[in-house]
Amino acid sequence: MPELRLSTSVASSANVRGFGIIAETDELLVVDKPAFLLIHPTRPDGRRTLWSEVRNLLAFEIANGGQVSIVNRLDRETSGLVLIAKSAHAARQLGVLMQRHLIAKEYLAIVWGWPEWDCMLVDAPLLRQGSVSASKIFLKQTIHPNGAKAITELRVVQRFVRPSSSGDRFSLIRATPRTGRTHQIRVHLASVGHPIIGDKIYGPDERCYLEFIETGWTPELETRLLLPRHALHSAQLSAAGIGRWESGLPRDLSTWISGDA
Repeated sequence: MPELRLSTSVASSANVRGFGIIAETDELLVVDKPAFLLIHPTRPDGRRTLWSEVRNLLAFEIANGGQVSIVNRLDRETSGLVLIAKSAHAARQLGVLMQRHLIAKEYLAIVWGWPEWDCMLVDAPLLRQGSVSASKIFLKQTIHPNGAKAITELRVVQRFVRPSSSGDRFSLIRATPRTGRTHQIRVHLASVGHPIIGDKIYGPDERCYLEFIETGWTPELETRLLLPRHALHSAQLSAAGIGRWESGLPRDLSTWISGDA
């Protein structure tokens, strides 16, 4: 099969339907997903999703035999780069790259505290917590020796104190997952004592998540979590032999760091 190559001739972050287009060819699309946009429908309520918006955008291609296959998935609250195949041929080739661990991802996370280390490798297997102990949150993951192998490289990018935070310390971390487990970066950062700001499940108290489900975002939750979403952004994405793409911190996170939010 011919090798896929992705041109970056499309204007970076051209805004279409609320998400940015980073690059596009006849077979591939790289978009910059905003926080709070679901990747796929979770219920038949017509809620806006990245999948449905991309299908609308590519309606002509789909009508002529194309398809929409999302290669790397992000949590609803996670922002950043998503790679999408526009044909069955591209989906097969990218699937092979995923199996061979030749699609690499890097994330930026804002966390509580100043780590005593500059770089760290977290090698800690993950398992759904409900399979080994009681949990009111079905998807919550935990570190457990019987879990699936999970490895994350962590590097401190910046340590800072927000002007309006009364001296509280925070850090910007670059996280490189070497495996792709559910909530991997969030669990690993929490396990080393530096949970992600705004994380309702792995932050100060999992009851924040349960409260949020019942009441929505409230001033009380803002006091405890500081941000209405977990501060995690998919900042770099590369596919071997095809291309490499970057996305800077979105406005909500960059202004929060500067204290302007």
